[in-house]
Amino acid sequence: MVASDTYAEFLREQLAPLGRITLRRMFGKTGVFCDGVMLGVVTENTLYFRVDDQNSETFREAAAFPPLNYVKQGQTIDLAFWRAPERLFDEPDELATWARAALAAAHRVAAKRPAPKQPKAPRQGKAPRQGKRSSRAVRPRR
Repeated sequence: MVASDTYAEFLREQLAPLGRITLRRMFGKTGVFCDGVMLGVVTENTLYFRVDDQNSETFREAAAFPPLNYVKQGQTIDLAFWRAPERLFDEPDELATWARAALAAAHRVAAKRPAPKQPKAPRQGKAPRQGKRSSRAVRPRR
């Protein structure tokens, strides 16, 4: 289930010190992005932050809850997103600390991904190819 409009607005306000916060629906959930990098996921108005080996100590408290997961072919697949404790929403400075740690993990994950393939540039000295031309004569319409 995606984030409600009011919860999405609340998150934008709370996470605004990090940068430009956007939320985008994806796979029945809502991705939380800061300057284009996904640092969290919302499902059923519950925030999950991205976790990796380098920031898992910061999120030790979140390990008390199951990570974000889904079922595929009867198997539960745990994702690298851990639930943010509710108390953080009453402690904006600590929420920002957790969010920064999640954003750093998101940047590390993004850095590991291969760069998208760039389209080939046209060769210099040659005009771009036009459509293939047929040598057959065109019959007039009746």
